[in-house]
Amino acid sequence: MKKFLFLLILFFFPLLPLVFTSFSGGAWRGAGIAFGKPMATEGGEIFPQNPIIDSLLYLLKNDKLDTNKVKHLNELGKQSMYRNPDTAIILGRQALEIITPLSSSELFQAREGVESNELKLLRANTLGNLGAYYYLKADYLNALDYYLKALKLDREVKNKKGISKRLGNIGNIYNSQGNYFQALDYYLRALKIDEELGNKNGIANHLSNVGSVYCRQGDYSKTLDYYYKAQKIVEELGLKNDIAAVLGNIGTVYCYKGDYSRALDYYSRALKIMEDLGNKNNCAVFLGNIGTVYTAQADYSNAIYYYQKALKIDEELSFKEGMVIHFTNIGSLYTLTGKFKEAEQFLNKAITLGDSIGTLDYLRQTEEALANLYDTTGQHELALVHYKKAMMLKDTIFSQESKKQLLLKEMSYEFDKKEALLKAEHDKEMAVAEAQKKKQQIIIWSAIAGLFFVAVFAGYIFRSLTITRRQKNIIELQKNEVLQQKEKIVDSIRYAQRIQKRILMEEGELQNYLPDSFIYYQPKDIVSGDFYWFSKVDDIIVIAAIDCTGYGVPGAFMSIIGNTLLNEIVNKKHKIAPSEILRLLNSGVYEALHQKKDGEFSVDGMVIALCSLDYKNKIIQYAGAKTPLYILSDNTIDVIPGDIHEIAGDGRITKIISPTRKEYTNHVIPIKNNMSIYLFSDGYINQLRRNDKEIFGEQRFEDILLSIQHLNMQQQKERLSSIHSEWKEGAPQIDDILVMGVKI
Repeated sequence: MKKFLFLLILFFFPLLPLVFTSFSGGAWRGAGIAFGKPMATEGGEIFPQNPIIDSLLYLLKNDKLDTNKVKHLNELGKQSMYRNPDTAIILGRQALEIITPLSSSELFQAREGVESNELKLLRANTLGNLGAYYYLKADYLNALDYYLKALKLDREVKNKKGISKRLGNIGNIYNSQGNYFQALDYYLRALKIDEELGNKNGIANHLSNVGSVYCRQGDYSKTLDYYYKAQKIVEELGLKNDIAAVLGNIGTVYCYKGDYSRALDYYSRALKIMEDLGNKNNCAVFLGNIGTVYTAQADYSNAIYYYQKALKIDEELSFKEGMVIHFTNIGSLYTLTGKFKEAEQFLNKAITLGDSIGTLDYLRQTEEALANLYDTTGQHELALVHYKKAMMLKDTIFSQESKKQLLLKEMSYEFDKKEALLKAEHDKEMAVAEAQKKKQQIIIWSAIAGLFFVAVFAGYIFRSLTITRRQKNIIELQKNEVLQQKEKIVDSIRYAQRIQKRILMEEGELQNYLPDSFIYYQPKDIVSGDFYWFSKVDDIIVIAAIDCTGYGVPGAFMSIIGNTLLNEIVNKKHKIAPSEILRLLNSGVYEALHQKKDGEFSVDGMVIALCSLDYKNKIIQYAGAKTPLYILSDNTIDVIPGDIHEIAGDGRITKIISPTRKEYTNHVIPIKNNMSIYLFSDGYINQLRRNDKEIFGEQRFEDILLSIQHLNMQQQKERLSSIHSEWKEGAPQIDDILVMGVKI
């Protein structure tokens, strides 16, 4: 039974890390064109005989320190990156040392236009190449730094193709580190740009990378759907490297599904192409995958042969990520064959190396392999230690929150696509209607002129009237089609409403911790920009009422951002001081909405009232952004004001005061007996009456709260609702409404 369980573990963990590495979506290919300079080591020339390399070496001998030399250095780096990434890094740094002085020279500062943009593009490609070389060595910190610098330059010159490549590059880093939510975000953003450009090569890369995320989540049907779409495109384009990569990806999915013959077929086809291309890095990937298939089939001699061949290549290339995978596979195989000492040595190597590069998913798999080794050898305490470590890593990577965020990201992407398609169809219909209107006018004027020749043109007029009636019928049909499209949009919004409801807690959940409490929540539209939030950290209860900019769909998207950031700040970082929570929330929203772009003054943000209830120390801490807290005790109301600046959305103020410098006041209030607190948005107070412009107002709200203090919280909620409804006299609701009450 133990052997059977171990076979399952062994089968499921070694393959997954290799899904996306060979088809990078531009991780190293997308870094831009790379040229090079000859380099030598103590062993002689580092480059094998290659006509392209020989040609580049000849050109470099006669190059001056100008853009041509940079291009040739980049191209030589590209030719050597898979054989020797360390050499590629040296070439990339030399190119960067040349291009940086050129970019800042007085000559090019004095010029504007083509030369300036060309230099920026060349510098972006050089930086992107360096990011790719470091990615191949699993040095993700350096890789991310170079990618972000390249992305900044691409955005400055509005190079959409380059922007898409960098976004795909960054997505690959997050994918390698097990941060699938971030990876999918960058892949979908890159995919959207390349779809707009019609860049088939980029589209294929991003489709494959999106598929790799779903493969890691265990959704093989969706994975194959994305891989087959990518395969169709690269085969049309005749890109051998990419054809091999997507074949390998498909092979991995079949291996997961237990179809080993098809998996070996796909891996072998992919390996043959990579060997012909001289791509050592991906040869190691497919050799390791073939070894894993043989392991699953209990053909251990073949399995160890392929594992060791793959390890030898990655050690030559100093590719740490691949080395972690092969160490783990070999260690697991030795456990299975009873070579326990050797197994422990290889698995400990994998742990040490994997921890140094931060590969969470690979570490999880290695911890599982160690747990199985110690369980097999009767060292049950050690087995339990490593099993717990594996489970902790698994919870981090595959949490329900991550899956929810993946769903939200894909929904947002699909919604944007549908909205763009609907707009295009609407514009087309308007153009047709305008053309038909002009035709009608021509017909009418022709009919007026024809009055002079009634007898001659009577038949013509009759025919014109028939055409007009047909055109009216066409317009009516088009109107019906527009209505159907509107219904589809409403259906999409209702789907978003279901997602928003799942994110928000039920009132009963709050009452599990605060029994005498209520949530009065009344969105203006299907989805809401107001939302409430609750969490319990140790003995501290944190509650908040938040009002985002706008309402409906824009407000709902803002509420998702706010909810996600609050979960990150409180539940993961364990921040419970309200002023600190608001400070981090402000910075988080500011960064998420990119509000620091030059020339833009964003007003998108939120106002919030947030309390932490500490029953143990009998205190309430409060901080607010443009929203007060009401405290009722002994038939009096104390209004604790919020700070004057909101969360992000301060428009021009952010050009003067950096969001990181914003501070919020932390109020500390002692808890008294029979004290009640109220957190709310401005929707209840600002409601208009039907027949005049009078608003409900703060004073009326305060008077009602005083008058209902003798009731329990559920009765108070009913009174607040009925009084507000009677006061409106049937007037439409003008804003989202949120009131929360807690009796301490």
